[in-house]
Amino acid sequence: MGGKSHSSSELPPFPLTGLPGQETSQNWMFLLLGILYIVSIVGNALILFIIKDVQSLHQPMYYFLSLLSVNDLGVSFSTLPTVLATFCFHLRKISFDFCMAQIFFIHLFSFMESGILLVMSFDCYVAICNPLRYATVLTDARVVHMGMAVIICSFCVVFPLPFLLKRLSFCKANILSHAYCLHPDLIRLPCGDITINNIFGQFIVISNFGVDSALILLSYMLILRSVLTITSREERLKTLDTCGSHMCAVLMFYVPMVGVSMAAHYERHAPQYMHTLMSLIYLFVPPMLNPVIYTIKTKEIRQRLCKILLGTKF
Repeated sequence: MGGKSHSSSELPPFPLTGLPGQETSQNWMFLLLGILYIVSIVGNALILFIIKDVQSLHQPMYYFLSLLSVNDLGVSFSTLPTVLATFCFHLRKISFDFCMAQIFFIHLFSFMESGILLVMSFDCYVAICNPLRYATVLTDARVVHMGMAVIICSFCVVFPLPFLLKRLSFCKANILSHAYCLHPDLIRLPCGDITINNIFGQFIVISNFGVDSALILLSYMLILRSVLTITSREERLKTLDTCGSHMCAVLMFYVPMVGVSMAAHYERHAPQYMHTLMSLIYLFVPPMLNPVIYTIKTKEIRQRLCKILLGTKF
C-alpha cells in the first residue's frame, strides 16, 4: 500500500465504514441494528434475572447459560459505541487506542463464546451419557473452575493482539471496512512485515476455534452414539431435545464464522457490502437469538418470563 507511513503513536483516526455502496440504506440499517441491540441486551439481561430469581435453575447448565448471556452482553456493548456513531450520528472516525481496545474486547468475547459453548457441550455429554454421575462430576466448584478457565485462557490468547499491532507502521489510507475494529481488517493496513502477526493470528484461531469446534463435534458424536442405544423412538427424541438449544447456539456461532471466512477468502469476487453484512451477522445474530432460543426451549424460563410480562403462566 502506498502513501506515508505512521507509527502507532502518531496515527490519525481511522475512518470507519457503514455499508459500502449502500449509503441510501444506512438509516434502515441503523433501525435494524437498533432492534437487534435492544433484543440482545434486554433478552440476555432477562435470562440473567430469571436464572438468579428461580431457585430450580441454580444448576450447572444454567450457570453456563448465565455465563453465555454475560458474554453476549459483552459482545453487544463492545460494538455499540462505534456502530451507533457510524449509522446514527455519521461520526466515522476512531482513534488508534480506542480501536485497539475494541479489537481486544470483541475478540476476547468471541473466544470466550467458543469456550463457553465447549463447556456447555460437556454438560450435555455428562447429562446424557452419564446421568447418574452428573451431580458428582459437575459440582458447583468444578463449574466455577471451568468458567474461570474459559475466561483466563481467552484473555491470555487475545492480550498480545493490541501490542503486536502497536509495533507496526501504518500507511496513510487507513480506511476500515466495518463500523468497528477487527484484527483481520486492521492487519491489512500496515506497510511493513506482518509475518509474526499473521502466524500468531492463525495460531490462536486454529488452537481455539479449531480445537473447540472439534471437541464439540466429538461430544455430539458420543451423545448420538449413546442416544442410538435407546430403543424407544420417543425417548430418543426427548433425550436429544435436552441439548437442542445448545446445538442451535453452536450452529449460530460457527456457521456465520465460516461465512465471514469465506467472504474474506473470496473478497475480490464479492461486493464489499456482502463482507460487511456477514461480519454483522456473526457479531449481532448469536447474542440476539441465544436468549430467544433458550426461552422457547426451556419451560422454567418461559414460564417465568410470561409471568413477568403478562402476569400469567404459559
